[in-house]
Amino acid sequence: MLKIIKSYMMPIAMTLGVVFHNQVGILSFMIPYLIFIMLLFTYSKLSLSGLRFTRMHLYLIIFQVVGSVVVYLALRPVNEILAQGVMICVLAPTATAAPVIAGMLRGNVASLTAYSLISNFTVAFFAPLFFSFVGYNELPFFESVLEISKKVAVLLITPFVAALLINKFLPATGKVIRRFSGASFYLWSLALIVVTGRTVQFVIDQGMDHFWVEVAMGVLALVVCLTQFLTGRKIGRKYDDTVAGGQGLGQKNTVLAIWMAQTFLNPISSIAPGAYVLWQNMFNSWQVWRARKTL
Repeated sequence: MLKIIKSYMMPIAMTLGVVFHNQVGILSFMIPYLIFIMLLFTYSKLSLSGLRFTRMHLYLIIFQVVGSVVVYLALRPVNEILAQGVMICVLAPTATAAPVIAGMLRGNVASLTAYSLISNFTVAFFAPLFFSFVGYNELPFFESVLEISKKVAVLLITPFVAALLINKFLPATGKVIRRFSGASFYLWSLALIVVTGRTVQFVIDQGMDHFWVEVAMGVLALVVCLTQFLTGRKIGRKYDDTVAGGQGLGQKNTVLAIWMAQTFLNPISSIAPGAYVLWQNMFNSWQVWRARKTL
């Protein structure tokens, strides 16, 4: 029964967020803490000696950073909110669950884990710069960068440092954390309920004012999702690392992306990463089904 529920947890969580959008808003303060704990679970299982950084990782991260700038500049003349939403879908780091899917697809889990680390650290550095340019704040640029860095960089880097220290000086505690790392799935589900509810509330508050922008974000999120998966696979194929390339570039930490959009950009832009959740899970489901069919 539990296995069945886990299989359908993504649509269940999003449905609960939609239905209880008025109530879940009070839990929004929990999102940074949930993201922190999920990353701590992920990093606690890392073996630094087993990490290998390759040229493929460099090309993937260049696409992630440069691509986010390009789509923003291309769409900004059309609509600012649309540009922000699509930009965050490209900039967002690799999902913590990406290595799990990579394993199901018989990919190089170690390679994807290494890229996930690079991706998170890169976003921790570049996101404050991006958001200070495109976000809605009245602070001077450098003050804005520092203020955003306190939230983004600390959120993404501190779990890594904490995991290293715990594994080094408190190995028994690290063992307990790794034993209960499966709890990250339920934390992700709770976070998805909350961010979905907040997104729905933002849409309701706007009424029909941004209807076509919202539709465009949903469509472009699909285009960006497929583009990133296929581009990542193409880059990875050159280095005999197709699966890791595709999942590294295409499978995003959408809970983090939605939180960043709601916190630092126009909240309506969170609809784009919200739609990305659906598209990437549909694509991953198809990939896993195809992989199992070929066994």
